Amino acid sequence: MNKGEFIKALADKARFSQKDATTAYDAFVDVLTKALQDGDKVSLAGFGTFEVKEVAAKTGINPQTMEKVEIAASKKPVLKFGKAYKDLFN
Repeated sequence: MNKGEFIKALADKARFSQKDATTAYDAFVDVLTKALQDGDKVSLAGFGTFEVKEVAAKTGINPQTMEKVEIAASKKPVLKFGKAYKDLFN
């Protein structure tokens, strides 16, 4: 499912127009992104928790040259699904 298909399914499920569903989707992504950039966790009960994790610096190996490469520390957004949501798939 791509973004367009997701928005169409959201519009059908919520009985929104596709324009309203697109607006709601874009607003959700914008609010989530801003919260994560500000260092907040976003917990959605029954679904999961979005947060930003620190990734430590490490040494990697270029597979073509076998040369060691330093990989800088970084931050990455992660989603940890809640138990109730994960249980839906087992």
